[in-house]
Amino acid sequence: MTTLSSRAGTKGVPRAARERQVLAAATEEFGRHGYEATTVAAIATRVGVTKPLLHQYFGSKQDLYLACLNPVGDRLLAAIRAAMAEQDAGAPPTPLRVLHALFTALDGRREAWFVLYDPTLPPDSDAAHRAAYYRDIIDDLAATGTADLLHTAGSGDPLDADALKYAWRGLCTALVRWWVNHPDQSPEAMTQRCARLFAASRTILSAGDENT
Repeated sequence: MTTLSSRAGTKGVPRAARERQVLAAATEEFGRHGYEATTVAAIATRVGVTKPLLHQYFGSKQDLYLACLNPVGDRLLAAIRAAMAEQDAGAPPTPLRVLHALFTALDGRREAWFVLYDPTLPPDSDAAHRAAYYRDIIDDLAATGTADLLHTAGSGDPLDADALKYAWRGLCTALVRWWVNHPDQSPEAMTQRCARLFAASRTILSAGDENT
């Protein structure tokens, strides 16, 4: 990950460029520390501008969070939808396509995933509602993508589908968290690693069936 210089917002930087600097720093701060622990002052210090300037550009802390969240949510939704719509005969299975799409969309801004999945958002706030909006759509897409898997397994229990949805969300979050701690791993390397892990899981489960 590229860390912004503390003097990234010095005089002479055009407003559009400075706003991009602020959003990059704020996304990383919110993703690393959570909404509650992140301060506008800390973000301003990282970018090298004043706290009043950040308020002038983005409004309140919640407004700044939303300015970070919306591009993240839109980018992830577009990536997942494109991956699920791919119909090429030689394409990888849907779970691997979706994971590759997530890794690609998050590359260079890996902490952004945790902006979307932030448990410290103020309850019933605009920020919490907006994050829930994106999470619900992602969950619905996950449910659609796993419906065939459950059907093949002969499961018609809606609780199975609900459990699998939560398991998939947890898996994605765990993989992204591991990825943040291994910055040398590219999206392609992560996708290949997931393919190996899935194959190993199938082998383990198959061995268990043979022993019963």
